Amino acid sequence: MRSGALKYFIFLGASWALIFQISCRQRTEKQSDPADNTPKVESGVRLIVLGTAQDAGSPQMGCEKSCCQNLFENPDPKRKVVSLGLIDGKHQKRYLFEATPDLPSQLHFLNRAARVREGIMPDGVFLTHAHIGHYSGLMFFGKEAVNAKQVPVYAMPRMAAFLERNGPWGQLVSQQNISVQPLLSDSAITLTSSVSVVPLRVPHRDEYSESVGFIIRGQEKKALFIPDIDKWERWDRNITDLIAEVDYAFLDATFFDGDELNTRDISEIPHPFVVESMELFETLPPAEKQKIIFIHFNHTNPLLSPDSEAYGIVSSGGFRIASFGDEFDL
Repeated sequence: MRSGALKYFIFLGASWALIFQISCRQRTEKQSDPADNTPKVESGVRLIVLGTAQDAGSPQMGCEKSCCQNLFENPDPKRKVVSLGLIDGKHQKRYLFEATPDLPSQLHFLNRAARVREGIMPDGVFLTHAHIGHYSGLMFFGKEAVNAKQVPVYAMPRMAAFLERNGPWGQLVSQQNISVQPLLSDSAITLTSSVSVVPLRVPHRDEYSESVGFIIRGQEKKALFIPDIDKWERWDRNITDLIAEVDYAFLDATFFDGDELNTRDISEIPHPFVVESMELFETLPPAEKQKIIFIHFNHTNPLLSPDSEAYGIVSSGGFRIASFGDEFDL
């Protein structure tokens, strides 16, 4: 009896140990499953904000102002140069709007959101113009970096010529790291049956290329993306009419007002001040104001800080302020 009882308890103990091990393994595997830490796969079309700062980022090199003091020692990982990501879940396509100095981390975030493995290149990159923060990230497709193969880069005629005829960008073309795809103003590019893009010429400092904004059309909604433009009154289009045609309007908000940049002649870098845009859009109905999402903040712009008085003023005025990681269904 003793021997039988002992064998029984040994068997029982071994069984419980096995059950415990399986249970622990299941919990461990579930906890370590990367899918648990990535966004849910979606079949629709969505935009993701991948950056909100002006070309030179935040903090900006050489800045000794209070807006930069702590950021050199304690960087904010969400302060990336202006960019949007576009995901078409149904067709498993991903696009970048702008190729910024932060492109490696932005593509990582976009791939993670689309549940695509790290090494997969985007299905296309759309460029607005040839100012450093909007195209210089193309360098990461070159042979010194990932040595990509024919990543489609959508560009207007002067922008395309600038890339093809000037080093080091021409090497990206000759080595077939990128494949320049032509754009024409007001002419739609159909990417999939769910997505198309229309470039719109805008007035800006066009030293090396023309400048454009984009209308991005999804299955159900449209977004307007204009990160850089001179004053609204210099444009031959009515911005309020365009806002009425879209569901989201990501608009140039480089400077909050004319007083924040006291080290340079601000007339040489014209942009619509946020206070000017708010005055222009003041009479719009609340639903129209909610479409407006300010983006492209200079390092001096207090809208980079949600705790600032300016941030509260804009929000209470019925407008929105872009933040890294924000998603918008199209």
